[in-house]
Amino acid sequence: MSEPSATNAPSRRRPRLVALPLVAFLALAAIFWFRLGDGDPSRIPSVLIGRPAPQALLPSLQGLVRDGVQVPGLDPAAFEGRVSIVNVWASWCVPCHDEAALLIDLSKDTRLQLVGINYKDAPEDALRFLRRYGNPFRSLGVDGNGRAAIEWGVYGVPETFVVGRDGRIVYKLVGPVTPENIGGVLKSEIDKAVSAIWVGGSP
Repeated sequence: MSEPSATNAPSRRRPRLVALPLVAFLALAAIFWFRLGDGDPSRIPSVLIGRPAPQALLPSLQGLVRDGVQVPGLDPAAFEGRVSIVNVWASWCVPCHDEAALLIDLSKDTRLQLVGINYKDAPEDALRFLRRYGNPFRSLGVDGNGRAAIEWGVYGVPETFVVGRDGRIVYKLVGPVTPENIGGVLKSEIDKAVSAIWVGGSP
């Protein structure tokens, strides 16, 4: 029986070498999958947790009226002293339609205020959306070019943040508010933010 020639050895090794990058990629993907909560996108971490909310000022959505008064735009100064829920949304976002009724219910909680950031939307479409589902927001900023969303570290709409009375972000929910996460996670984070001791002053 003849021994394999030296010229055949590299050809056998070549498929293994070609497969190495794929194996490495799959291993890294698996690590990220498990680190992010078994693939749950709502658990994507945010570097903003514990930091002051972005100081982006946003104009109001003209024509959006509450109790006969124009709803104001986004002013970060309004965060101080009160727990805020900041919801980034758009009328063209399908999951935003699904969470709308839950945000209306959440807005009835007198311990907090809901603040909206309308992301890259046509004003008339945003108004139509809020007239259809109701307006849960005490203030609503129009982010027409998406710059504010970048400052908030938004991956995609919808996203929801809990901001403590000291003006710092304490929680981020990626994806829509659902009956499951509003009862299991979001309200728990709100309760913690409400009960946190605040001594006043700037964040």
